[in-house]
Amino acid sequence: MMVEGHGAAGRVARHIRQLIVEGVLEPGARVAEATLAERLGVSRTPVRNALPVLASEGLLEPVGKRGFAVRAFTKEESYAATELRCVLEGYAARKLALREDRAPVVEQLREAMTDGDAIFTKGFLEREDEDRYAAMNRRFHDLVVSGAGDSLLQDMIQRVYAIPFVAPDVVAFNRIPAEEIFPILMSAQHQHHAMIDAIAAGQADFAESLMRGHSAAARRSLGLEERFDEAPISGAA
Repeated sequence: MMVEGHGAAGRVARHIRQLIVEGVLEPGARVAEATLAERLGVSRTPVRNALPVLASEGLLEPVGKRGFAVRAFTKEESYAATELRCVLEGYAARKLALREDRAPVVEQLREAMTDGDAIFTKGFLEREDEDRYAAMNRRFHDLVVSGAGDSLLQDMIQRVYAIPFVAPDVVAFNRIPAEEIFPILMSAQHQHHAMIDAIAAGQADFAESLMRGHSAAARRSLGLEERFDEAPISGAA
């Protein structure tokens, strides 16, 4: 039984996301609040609050007046969108590095890294580290994007984030063994620090290059390190 309270919708969203990734909820399947609430051992309220969040990530799509269904998507789509995400975020890093008033954002970026660094000090990952890493990673990328001060760029990046498994707070902990994902995420964390240093130093070209290169770590953390055919993503992938 899951205990409801603060952050219940976030925990429920993570569980539903896992059911989608593992193929328990198949592409095209209608998502019923009552059925999910019973499966997860919660009331319908956190489920109702979680479904729009998953829809904003692109994992669900609206059906009818108030319902949702699991969106059918391909690994190729996610791969391409991850590449595009890092191109756009690279431009954001460049713009931030060129801003003379970037110091407060740099300070916030370094603060965001503190919790991420703490995850890796023990030398291994646990299931509960998923939420911590996802929150830290999302904060890092959001700060870079918002720090660029370009509303059009922000809107374009949010559209890309809506493609399944592309948003920076989605990590495939349940698709990749913990011992394999640990070095991937640690490498990504080192890249985060390098990007912050480049931004702080005003090295716009280097900051952009590092962020664009960050796509490789993003793909590996999602199990998308190779190009795939048009078969829908499922738990067997």
